[in-house]
Amino acid sequence: MKKLLLLAVFVMTTAVTYAGGYRVSLQGHKSLAMGHTGVAVVNSAELVFFNPAGLVYLENRLNLSGGVSGVFSDVKYQNTQFGTSAETDSPVGTPFYLYGSYKATDWLAVGLGVYTPYGSAVEYQQDWAGSHLVNNIELRAIFIQPTVSIKIADEFSIGGGPIYVSGSVNFNRNLSRTLSDLDGNRSNVTIDASGITAWGYTIGAMFNPTDNFRIGVNYRSEIILDAEDGTAEFENIPNSPLTPFADTAVAASLPMPAELTVGLSYEFCEKWLFAFDYNRGFWDVYNSLDIDFADPNIPDSQNQRNYKNASIVRFGLQYEATDTFTLRAGYYFDESPVQDGFFAPETPRNDSNGYTAGLTFNVSDRIQIDASFLYLHFKEVDASYDFYFENGVAVPFEGTYKSNSFVPGLGVTYKM
Repeated sequence: MKKLLLLAVFVMTTAVTYAGGYRVSLQGHKSLAMGHTGVAVVNSAELVFFNPAGLVYLENRLNLSGGVSGVFSDVKYQNTQFGTSAETDSPVGTPFYLYGSYKATDWLAVGLGVYTPYGSAVEYQQDWAGSHLVNNIELRAIFIQPTVSIKIADEFSIGGGPIYVSGSVNFNRNLSRTLSDLDGNRSNVTIDASGITAWGYTIGAMFNPTDNFRIGVNYRSEIILDAEDGTAEFENIPNSPLTPFADTAVAASLPMPAELTVGLSYEFCEKWLFAFDYNRGFWDVYNSLDIDFADPNIPDSQNQRNYKNASIVRFGLQYEATDTFTLRAGYYFDESPVQDGFFAPETPRNDSNGYTAGLTFNVSDRIQIDASFLYLHFKEVDASYDFYFENGVAVPFEGTYKSNSFVPGLGVTYKM
């Protein structure tokens, strides 16, 4: 039974790292509509996230951008061998962003960003076939990032700043495939951790060889999350010496991996802009989890994860149709870092294709309305989670997963 609790916390911390399995990129509607490209695109205060080095090239002294998205996600699970199936009934996620930049001089700009790159919820039907791994999970994380941008020359700039993270996670799962109280209610545990904080940094550079060609690079550091005051609460536990579960505190430490993005943008035929980004996530740092328990009867645990590095390739296109409307479209391929045998239902993601579109409506010289839409299709996969144990025996959980996400978004840009 102790191993079951270890697995519960193990799953909880996995969700903290990987945002419940939905690494959906939603950090700016202008950029998202162009396949979430932006490391070499100068168009708004969204550069606070994508590449702070570009802020100094914005034409207006003050730039503000804000927006929100609605994430409608769906995961379907099926195991034809045992005749079991399930579908998530997840609440709508609403990630947001707020960016601001101020151009103090021709060579210096400062900015501030508040955004949610990690945050999702997954909820399965009660007591489904995989309830011993997860019933529901919800993650919330807010990033706060002050930045500075310095123009070294007309053709070259640098920028960056610290990143402060504040987050929380709530996770519930059944203790085993069969354990219940005398009334038949399944025994379960809820893990809750709030007030998780951490620090990191971002640094970028931008090079403009010509007036219509830009090259950008941005690095976001690894961030260590320390959940030191988490709690584990048990329900429907049989009154038996064999099930001595009692509420206790838990602590865990793990990395959110660093990532590097390089890209370019090229303006052509006066009204067209093409952008390309390549992103590399250094997931190989995520080798294991170290978990500490306040209850001395529960031994500390180390759990191997062995994720692999993963890449995202992004393409975007922009067309200034009229003085009032700017149209955008894009595509990206997102490679999963999850290796065979580690595909757990709380992170039901595989390689995915993202199709994007959107537009900007110029209300006036100062105000713009930005809209974007993302359809994210995960490759159907037959996968298993091989690290669940009962009585010392591995009980793999496997099946076929189909996942999709629909993400409309709306934002406002103000400049003067």
